[in-house]
Amino acid sequence: MNARPTPEFPTWPQYDDGERTGLIRALEQGQWWRMGGSEVDSFESEFADFHGAPHALAVTNGTHALELALQCLGVGPGTEVIVPAFTFISSSQAAQRLGAVAVPVDVDLDTYNIDVAAAASAVTPLTKAIMPVHMAGLIADMDALGELSADTGVPLLQDAAHAHGARWQGKRVGELGTVASFSFQNGKLMTAGEGGALLLPDEETYEAAFLRHSCGRPRTDRRYMHQTAGTNMRLNEFSAAVLRAQLGRLDAQITLRDQRWTLLSRLLGEIDGVVPQGSDPRADRNSHYMAMFRIPGISEEARNALVDTLVEAGLPAFAAFRAIYRTDAFWETAAPDTTVDKLAESCPHTEAISTDCIWLHHRVLLAAEEALHTTAEIIADAVAAR
Repeated sequence: MNARPTPEFPTWPQYDDGERTGLIRALEQGQWWRMGGSEVDSFESEFADFHGAPHALAVTNGTHALELALQCLGVGPGTEVIVPAFTFISSSQAAQRLGAVAVPVDVDLDTYNIDVAAAASAVTPLTKAIMPVHMAGLIADMDALGELSADTGVPLLQDAAHAHGARWQGKRVGELGTVASFSFQNGKLMTAGEGGALLLPDEETYEAAFLRHSCGRPRTDRRYMHQTAGTNMRLNEFSAAVLRAQLGRLDAQITLRDQRWTLLSRLLGEIDGVVPQGSDPRADRNSHYMAMFRIPGISEEARNALVDTLVEAGLPAFAAFRAIYRTDAFWETAAPDTTVDKLAESCPHTEAISTDCIWLHHRVLLAAEEALHTTAEIIADAVAAR
């Protein structure tokens, strides 16, 4: 491959005096616990407003947010949760840690989002939730999923770990009428190193989630009258202060990423053998957590070698998620009564994407246009040389 200059990308996470001021504010308030401080409460209000949701609840991380949401939806032993087979493992593990069976279904080959017809075919009397994952910030088909939920009575849980600030037909995530879960892990679109949140559509669900995230203990309890089973998922005041600053710059970052993806996806699409992630015009704002593309026909071994080549050339490149059923973790507990081969047969799109997909960190989409042209040239050289 011809040597090219390393493109310049912004570092991640990004921070400035907003985070510094927030951390000092949290420190000097003298109360570092959410029950005595004001940072978590303020962040929850601001995050809910940003997404058009009635309520938000901040928690320790995105995986815990999923687990808490599923518990509030009645998920537990003897129940099932439908999840896309192509996703990060937390989507399935959150259900399995509650004792529920995670049922993987295939995804769309263009958008990488859950195949609604496949999800419909997987619904049984034991199904307690359907979990669409908004892959890379592209919202799944919430119209068809809403119809499926209404027809079956099975609630949706949006895994929006990639979709901060995204929209579906003009509606923000919190305006879509379901519980939604977010992550603030270090690589996410806004971060405090770790952290998570739920958007909750009504007061009853919010109160149930609040109790369970605080060991089942009401806010004003002074006699340890724990009302329900729960655990400690409370976010601390320092993380909330950082997240408030992160939220303040998110909107402008999404706008820039969207503009840059328009350019990068066109450049990638012009490379022979490269297919960028598709779109859906109804998803009218994509937050672009990852810049994803496929190289159909490449082997997994060759794809992994190509990723190494891109990293050596200075790109923050990664192999795509492995199909969840092709990990040992998936089969450790509460696994479905089937085999890897049978699941693979029912999930051909997941098999393909897991083998041939590459993604670039979203900081690439915060770079200057010149860096995106160089990025595409590096990828073109690497693909041609393989």
